[in-house]
Amino acid sequence: MHLRRGQPFDAETLFDVWLRAVRATHSFVAEEDLQTLIPLVRSYLNSRDSEFWVLCADSEDAVGFMGLSQDTIESLFIAPEHHRRGGGRLLVEKAKGLCGELTVDVNEQNLGARRFYEALGFSVESRSETDEMGLPYPLLHMRRPADGGS
Repeated sequence: MHLRRGQPFDAETLFDVWLRAVRATHSFVAEEDLQTLIPLVRSYLNSRDSEFWVLCADSEDAVGFMGLSQDTIESLFIAPEHHRRGGGRLLVEKAKGLCGELTVDVNEQNLGARRFYEALGFSVESRSETDEMGLPYPLLHMRRPADGGS
């Protein structure tokens, strides 16, 4: 697997990765809320406000992505069939190389994501009762110091 910068033509493929990953890992999100998120995610993936990095399989197909804004990992999603193959770690290492210190928000109910980030040196600094849209999905605000983690 390797990384490349995201391009505008990636948006639809990344949306597919996002939707499949969310359906596989976010069973706590109500379908109604997921439907509300879909146009917002499409808009986000088509924006140039974030720096996107695309995880490609050896076939060059996009199988994951990370959105960065300054020192914040805004999004990191891997296609379910590529989970636990090192792609997420590769993306976080890229972010570390670009930014040093990193922050990320993780849904509290997504225990796998929390364990993933903790294994990479992140720790919980604070918690919000709701997500950015005010929905009942608490967020853990995590930070990884520039010299922390593996």
